Amino acid sequence: MVLDKTTQNWPLKLETPVQFLKGVGPHRAELLRKLSIEKIEDLLFYFPRDHQDRRVISIKDAIPGRKAAIKGEVVFIDFRRVGKQLGQAKALLRDSTGTIEALWFKHLSYSYDVFGGIKNNISENAWINCFGMVEANNGGKTLRAEDYEVITSEPSTQFTGIVPLYPLTEGIPERWFRDLIFRVVTHYYSQISDPLPELLRKEHKLLPLSSAVKNFHFPEDLSARDKSRERLAFDEFFFLELALAINRQTREKTSKGFVSIPQRNLLTPFKNRLGYEFTRAQTKAINEIFRDMASSKPMNRLLQGDVGSGKTVVALSAALLAVENKRQAAFLAPTEILAEQHFINIEKFIGDLPVKSALLTGSTPAGERQKLLQKLADGAIHLLIGTHAILEEDVAFKQLGLVIIDEQHRFGVEQRAKLLKKANQAAAGSKHSYLLEKIHPDVLILTATPIPRTLSMTIYGDLDVSIIDEMPKGRAPIKTVIETEANAKKIVRDIVSQKQQVYLLFPLIEESEMLSKRTGKSFKAAKAEFIRLQNEFPGSRMALLHGQMPSLDKKRTMEAFREGKIDILVSTPVIEVGIDVANATLIAIFNPDRFGLAQLHQLRGRVGRGPIPSTCLLVEDDPEKRTQERIRIFSNIQDGFKLAEEDLRLRGPGELMGEAQHGIPFFRVGDLLRDSFLITQTREAARSLVQGEVSLTMHEFQTLNHFLQRKFENKLTLSTVG
Repeated sequence: MVLDKTTQNWPLKLETPVQFLKGVGPHRAELLRKLSIEKIEDLLFYFPRDHQDRRVISIKDAIPGRKAAIKGEVVFIDFRRVGKQLGQAKALLRDSTGTIEALWFKHLSYSYDVFGGIKNNISENAWINCFGMVEANNGGKTLRAEDYEVITSEPSTQFTGIVPLYPLTEGIPERWFRDLIFRVVTHYYSQISDPLPELLRKEHKLLPLSSAVKNFHFPEDLSARDKSRERLAFDEFFFLELALAINRQTREKTSKGFVSIPQRNLLTPFKNRLGYEFTRAQTKAINEIFRDMASSKPMNRLLQGDVGSGKTVVALSAALLAVENKRQAAFLAPTEILAEQHFINIEKFIGDLPVKSALLTGSTPAGERQKLLQKLADGAIHLLIGTHAILEEDVAFKQLGLVIIDEQHRFGVEQRAKLLKKANQAAAGSKHSYLLEKIHPDVLILTATPIPRTLSMTIYGDLDVSIIDEMPKGRAPIKTVIETEANAKKIVRDIVSQKQQVYLLFPLIEESEMLSKRTGKSFKAAKAEFIRLQNEFPGSRMALLHGQMPSLDKKRTMEAFREGKIDILVSTPVIEVGIDVANATLIAIFNPDRFGLAQLHQLRGRVGRGPIPSTCLLVEDDPEKRTQERIRIFSNIQDGFKLAEEDLRLRGPGELMGEAQHGIPFFRVGDLLRDSFLITQTREAARSLVQGEVSLTMHEFQTLNHFLQRKFENKLTLSTVG
């Protein structure tokens, strides 16, 4: 599409608020703010979600089964009712090659004429552009119209080219917004300054940024669109990789103030107590972690491992290494249930070793909490396991040397920073604190959520990564089966009769009429199902577990289930991570379409924790839902990392990681699946720049620095470069 600069002289700047643009005003500016559009510059960088090829073709060349843009003269147009509440407008269009019927269907209204706009705009003998799906009809062709316009002498922003489609909010008409973007791009794209040095642009054969912005909004052809997309995606990945490279270099130049060398007075007896050998993958991860902890540089390592792969034992090995070296360790978990599970397992593992561990959660009684905090500050507690309660101001360590964060995507950046600061609280409270070197504790991040490699590279690009990719010996396989509710209950009865335990999992705590109306689906709720199921399994010991229960009740319920005093645990996804009961061999998940693949995989991991073969039932009576792609994929794939790749493909990175993941990169143009090569390319370019392998002029350096500071809100500096 050719951009025309002749219509008006616009003297505004990129920083000008959008309300001062012609046709916007305060009301529409407020609507645009919902899209994070406040300045003219924001409009330029508000990119299309897709493009439609609306280059006009002749009626003869329109192929049934494909969408097409047609230019034709209106031979006639009429309107009729074709159903109780459905109306139809039909226009016969012709050009020099033939005729085609254009059809519009609309739900009728008693309050206004739904075809009023068409009646006002389209008349016989008028020429119009019309876009939609072409269908064959009794030897002729019809076009189900999605968009149209009457042809005038004004240049078209809606047809005659590759047309952008934007993600919009209610109250912003797509045609109006497209026209606004067209005018803004026309008059302001040349004001865009390019933050990428010319040397890098030439090396990677990239368009100037202003040209890429202009051509991505309104490309002349598909090749121009693709070249523009490549430049914009490169920038998104490059500046993130540059920020991560700076973080990494800063860390590598930092001394943590201590080192941790294996003493074997705790680690050797611990390993002997386990009663089994570490897997090859566990041994490799432990060696990588120990190497980091023996360095004078702070460890910043991510430990990825599938459900049940033995991450806790690896993390505990790191904690014991810290304790051997007269340092304390903190183990942060996102929920009380998970924190308590870790505490129970760790107590079991360390047994009579001279290591004092303690549990701190929001439900720890005040008196007990006060005594615990005093012991922690005195150094009498070596390993503190807990929830967000560890982050509170009055929690102080004597010598914090290792921070372990489990399921870190559930913690915000500020919460993680609070924990790291605690390494210096004791020094800050000393009258001789000015003599003490600032302490930077080692950090080990655990995740049982398998993360696709491309997503891991972008979210955790400044971390070193260890992967546990094999399961411990003695773990039973888990069979995944789609079953009706009636069959699922028969299987539950059979499992309970064999003295094994069962999870029955439901997506909601209580029934939600609002959710049902919004989604058009009905979802089972744990509370209501618990009451009903007690009548269906009268001889079984049943209990209910959900997130709204008092902490003490949750703790007692889980202890009873672990001790085998409960046969059937009716639960919500509160059991998603960290629950380890070897005798639980069946989990039945109701409304499985309510969950993503990664969450389903976590839930499946609640069984198969012992030597008995286990089963995961996906309970679904609706034949249509039973054949959903996500359900089919999950039932056929056991490998968590393969599932994560599929989840990324189906849902995208934002939804995959969940809203709780603060700082997850949002890419307007880049695609983590499609652009893996580009991610690798930008990482290499960013690291070369940070390590001083690329020579930049002072002007290029300043432009790059300014852009990076703006993009990351002045949280980073390029002072370490060069």
